[in-house]
Amino acid sequence: MTKPVALVTGASRGLGREVARRLVAEGYTVLAGVRNPAKLEPLPGVEVLSLDVSEPASISAAAASIRTHHGRLDVLVNNAGIMLDRMGDALALEADLLQRTLETNSVGPLRLVQALAPLMPKGGRIVNVSSGGGQLSVPSTWAPAYCISKTTLNAITVQLAEALKPRGIVVNAVCPGWVRTDLGGPEAPRDLQQGADSILWLVLKAEPGLTGGFWRDGERIPW
Repeated sequence: MTKPVALVTGASRGLGREVARRLVAEGYTVLAGVRNPAKLEPLPGVEVLSLDVSEPASISAAAASIRTHHGRLDVLVNNAGIMLDRMGDALALEADLLQRTLETNSVGPLRLVQALAPLMPKGGRIVNVSSGGGQLSVPSTWAPAYCISKTTLNAITVQLAEALKPRGIVVNAVCPGWVRTDLGGPEAPRDLQQGADSILWLVLKAEPGLTGGFWRDGERIPW
């Protein structure tokens, strides 16, 4: 049997790299989407795919490469993300900074799904890596551009879940928690394995028809 194919974006380090590594161990053909392949430390069993989710041309090229070399995509983990602001509030938020953050964290995943959904069979799984900072039910006051981008990603998740439901492709958002990565910082309480577990639950363990939800550690959380 042909191995299932998974694409993990932002896989050069942190959660993306850990998720990619563990999917290889689960028997997947894993594509690591990275902006600069030359800087990626080799990861056994992982194929490197040049991909900048903020650039439409890069997304189109990546989709064409996957179509040519693999012919299908079973799993997409939209993990690539940036945090350009850490302090301040929405009153001081620069529109340009917000726009750049949205382009990578929200619009990028949308464009990627639009480009890759035609390659996904029934049973395909899309996981959008979000954040508790995007919850409207528990408003956050840190990094407003980042939090707004994750709220937007959550809304995109719901829309895509409905659009792809007739084709049997599920779309969910996940909060991996505050993890010790370059983005999360050294004081974060969770390690890479714990954060990756939350993401991988949706890829490997969630019921096949589960779609349009927001999850942490296998439990549904409020939007």
